[in-house]
Amino acid sequence: MPKIVDPEARRLEIAEAVFRVIQRDGLPQASLRSVADEAGLAIGSVRHYFKGHDELIVFAMRSLGDRLVVRLLGHLPDLLDPAAPRARRQEVTEALLSELLPLTEQTQAETDVWLAFTAAAKNRPDLAEEAARTHDGVRALVRRVLEGAHGAGGLLDDLDLAIETERLAALLDGLALSAGRTPPELMRTVLRRHLETLRAP
Repeated sequence: MPKIVDPEARRLEIAEAVFRVIQRDGLPQASLRSVADEAGLAIGSVRHYFKGHDELIVFAMRSLGDRLVVRLLGHLPDLLDPAAPRARRQEVTEALLSELLPLTEQTQAETDVWLAFTAAAKNRPDLAEEAARTHDGVRALVRRVLEGAHGAGGLLDDLDLAIETERLAALLDGLALSAGRTPPELMRTVLRRHLETLRAP
């Protein structure tokens, strides 16, 4: 019997090959041919799942953003648990926000690839749309985290949550850009110290 292939799973496998090529060689080298070679597929197989190079790159960028959002949302049940003690909510908040930092080999690789995508998005409207979608989604989640902590009495009363959302997001963006020069433990410490400045006594 012919092997049954899940089309979406195969598309995600090809996206993973895109990520590896970008991290190793840069986005300009992620051609259909190089991605097919990386995935161990014939170029015709890649074309079966994607109409062309542009569609492949947009899909890869979207899938990388979606992967991050899924990980972030995985922390929300614990974070929004009204019965959770304050110390537990603080721990989960830090864990959730740490997902946005290159603290492991995997997240460092994801950050490298994401930065390559966002750099290219300056000249590509199709990628700019995906960059904006993820940017807005992350900031909405950061805002939700801060609103939840504020509502639970965990933050200072007079905080401007709109400003604090941007300030925290900018801190996370800056730390991500400093990857390779700032050790992971120092990134964690900087994030923790920032959160401490927002907390009610």
